[in-house]
Amino acid sequence: MKSKVYFAGVHSHGKQASLLHKIQKLYEASGFEEQVEKNDIIAIKVHFGEKGNTAYVNPTFVRQVVDKIKEKGGKPFLTDTNTLYNGARANAVDHLETAVYNGFAYSVVNAPIIIADGIYSKNSVEVEINKKHFKKVKIAKEIENMDKMVVISHFKGHEMAGFGGAIKNLAMGCAPAAGKQQQHSALSPKVAENCVGCEHCTTYCPVNAITVDGKAAIGEGCIGCGECISICPVRAITPQWKTEIPDFLEKLTEYAYGAAKNKLHSTLYISVLMNITPLCDCYGFSGAYIVPDIGILASMDPVAIDAASYDLVNQQLGNANSSLKTNLEKGEDKFKGLYHNIDAEIQIHYGHEIGLGNKEYELIKI
Repeated sequence: MKSKVYFAGVHSHGKQASLLHKIQKLYEASGFEEQVEKNDIIAIKVHFGEKGNTAYVNPTFVRQVVDKIKEKGGKPFLTDTNTLYNGARANAVDHLETAVYNGFAYSVVNAPIIIADGIYSKNSVEVEINKKHFKKVKIAKEIENMDKMVVISHFKGHEMAGFGGAIKNLAMGCAPAAGKQQQHSALSPKVAENCVGCEHCTTYCPVNAITVDGKAAIGEGCIGCGECISICPVRAITPQWKTEIPDFLEKLTEYAYGAAKNKLHSTLYISVLMNITPLCDCYGFSGAYIVPDIGILASMDPVAIDAASYDLVNQQLGNANSSLKTNLEKGEDKFKGLYHNIDAEIQIHYGHEIGLGNKEYELIKI
């Protein structure tokens, strides 16, 4: 049986067809509100965006879900976990300040923010999953403690995963720093000959694994977080694509399973297909959007909503004024156009295989 994915397009004719109203209608159509009971404490997993980024999910979109939960007497809170890389969200204090800076103040979203893995990312529990790569995974405690959750994702490109959607939001987004490290552990970047020895990478390496003697060298202490890849000004640092990316994507998917395991049938996924950038919202900037805005999806199935999102993006005409330089035509794989060495659909196929969700979906327009 196909999983249901509900879709609302961006085109509107009036107030009752505004995007805010459509989010409410998607929420109602999903059936999640039937599970909400008075005094239920419900986590709303979001990405608050890095400072300088402007593509993350609009806080007023999140407010619509908060208000719907409160209508039933539920008690929602917004949450995320701290980052593995050095940035504006590496500890809970900085993370909260960044969230407010980016518009997620209580006066806007009508709910408190709780960073699920604590101040220094030490607040986690091990969840048994018994999969190919992991027997147990580390999940932020305040997410694992919840038996109901809403995961709101900005669907976009990603330099390691090909795309980032609901599965990645569950996997990286619900793991403490140690769990993020486990997912990245197979990734060992390499330094190319065009390295200029600027030492910029050494500033950002969270474990001081990089030394520079004329040219950068990555040592055995590397944890594979990929921070050096993204900040190298001459793009001299790249992943070892062929052997490591498929394992990384499978590990990521297993972590997603662990994050959702105790609430597989009581989690609502909402994905925003707008401002679709080539890179993650973890960057302190936003690149030109690779396709036009599409709409918003809702489903109780993370694999189905990612599969539908992937297909909807690929049906669009690509933006030649963005980082997307190939696969611009309708029907061509935009994420392959961005990252030709990454098979991003591994997330979808492996998620289906391990029971995270169903890759077969029925798209229902509201």
